[in-house]
Amino acid sequence: MSPPRPPSSPEGRRPRRPRPGPRHRRGRVHEREHERGSGSIEMLLVLPALFTIVILAIQGAFYYHAHTLAIAAAQEGARTAGALNSTAAHGAAAAADFIADVGGDDVLTGVEVGAERTDTSARITVDGYSASLIPGWNPPIQAAATVPVERVTPP
Repeated sequence: MSPPRPPSSPEGRRPRRPRPGPRHRRGRVHEREHERGSGSIEMLLVLPALFTIVILAIQGAFYYHAHTLAIAAAQEGARTAGALNSTAAHGAAAAADFIADVGGDDVLTGVEVGAERTDTSARITVDGYSASLIPGWNPPIQAAATVPVERVTPP
């Protein structure tokens, strides 16, 4: 068993030596004292660049989605225009209907569908503009699809 400890009292303790704080070391002002507020300045410089990167990433996603939609519409129209007993007008209408059906009016604006059909191929072009976060700037979108025209051949 250990001997009993004497009651602790503030008078009986040895005074603690003050430890140097984060601002003072051995009587000198620490270097961090001169850097007060630097975090705010750093954020002021970094946040606009970060926001620009985020907005450009979103804009890239808008462009990619609009371009994919235009390609899909051109392919759908070309398949229709290339069918047996079809016309270029049927293909153009199918491409325009495809864009309307998938809700592309908000994604792809100012859509113009062009169509041409020869004896051997049908070509549909879709032109429009992508939606944009940046006011006054709408990137142009162009897509085209060409398919062979179906025809009956003798066996």
